[in-house]
Amino acid sequence: MRIVSGRWKGKALVAPAGDATRPTSDRARQAVFNILEHAPWSPGVNGAKVLDLFAGTGALGLEALSRGAVHCLFVDTDPAARAALASNIEACSAQGISRVWKRDATDLGAMPATANGPFDLVFLDPPYAKGFDLAALKGLAQGWLHADSLVVLERGRGEPALAPPGFEVLDSRSYGAAEVSFLTLSKISA
Repeated sequence: MRIVSGRWKGKALVAPAGDATRPTSDRARQAVFNILEHAPWSPGVNGAKVLDLFAGTGALGLEALSRGAVHCLFVDTDPAARAALASNIEACSAQGISRVWKRDATDLGAMPATANGPFDLVFLDPPYAKGFDLAALKGLAQGWLHADSLVVLERGRGEPALAPPGFEVLDSRSYGAAEVSFLTLSKISA
């Protein structure tokens, strides 16, 4: 697993042992970032404040930082994932533009001032088929996003169609076992 593009292109990333953490493949990550950089509805990555929920190795957030995002807040509760994430942040020398929080992404609560939000771009990559995605989206809608924020949600291919209240699905793509959706707050709820 490596950073695909940007200032840290080719930098190897570590993952914790076992299968508790499921990093997004390099191929899927490249495809997602191609969409983020070229879709007419995307604000792009450069200059973005990023939130990486269920961060795991941090591959998505670090890829965003490598491509010009200005800050990333990584959130994960798993100690092994946070240890790998800390190693990856250090390997990229991204300590000054990132923070790691031990927090439940399904119960975010009100956004504290120390979060440095609201966020322009959110990566949401929970364990598949557990319903964590809807709980996290509900929390995000409570002040973590602004009207033009973009949420990139990765779910298992074949999971029931997603129609989260308060969000609009802009696009969905399949990559192997993953289904990636691009969401924004619905203009009615924004």
